[in-house]
Amino acid sequence: MTKIRKICLLGFGEVGEVLAKDLATASTIKLAAYDQQFHDPQSQPCINVRSNPQVEMATSATDAAAHCDLVISAVTAAQSLVAAQSVCSSLSPGTFFLDLNSVAPTTKISVAEVVETCGGRYVEAAVLSPIMPKRMHAPILIGGPHAQDFLSVGTHLGFADMRFCSAHIGPAAATKMCRSIMIKGVESLLTESLLTARHYGVEDAVMASLHDLIPWQDWPARAHYMISRSLLHGMRRAEEMREAADTVCAAGIRPHMSSGCVATQAWVSQFDAALEEDELVSMLDIINTARAREIEKEIEKETQHDH
Repeated sequence: MTKIRKICLLGFGEVGEVLAKDLATASTIKLAAYDQQFHDPQSQPCINVRSNPQVEMATSATDAAAHCDLVISAVTAAQSLVAAQSVCSSLSPGTFFLDLNSVAPTTKISVAEVVETCGGRYVEAAVLSPIMPKRMHAPILIGGPHAQDFLSVGTHLGFADMRFCSAHIGPAAATKMCRSIMIKGVESLLTESLLTARHYGVEDAVMASLHDLIPWQDWPARAHYMISRSLLHGMRRAEEMREAADTVCAAGIRPHMSSGCVATQAWVSQFDAALEEDELVSMLDIINTARAREIEKEIEKETQHDH
């Protein structure tokens, strides 16, 4: 089994920080990190890394990956290929590259080609749950020609529910993308349905009528949680759903629902001020009020333009 002495974390958002804290329990492992937002002291990745003194804050992706035995990529979907390219010149021969990013099988294959060309060992990974609260116990499928070799390495590092999927690159990502169509799709449907229901004052009746189909014990709490995920991570989710739409297209199916989900996730993210509300109805009211103001501004601009 390959001995892991130093790990590079590409991306230091929610996933990167969780991994840093959990991996740091193995005192013999050095951690280095790089995030594109490190240049901004007020950015969340920069705040995250300052609160994790066990992590070396690199000034470039190249520096972060130098002399590492493992690179873990946890960036946004749109940055997946760019992140791999950014470390290519500093990968040591045989370095494992664990790609946790939520992207289409075709994107995974493109990233693998970059890594393998540089002498690295690419491992496709698909995280099948939110990273919180399970942390490194989150279920992860891995695939590709180096996946079997990495399985024992990953388990030793603390990835408690890491499972081999396929020796080929693509099936793990396809599993993740199809799952995302459902999860992000439900979030988008809830957002559209309950914002409309609240406008008409029928949200309680709607949720009560849905209980037989989806028997959640606390419908308002569950709906609040799912909509809040879109408010908090809408832009990131929109990027992921573009990858999901590409996955659907590659299967010869028109991605009507996935493409609609892209638009909804991107749209709702602008109303993140509603995250301050702990109750579903208050959250919906904040969004609807802000939405009404936006419509008024658009009408006012059109009126001024006409005059």
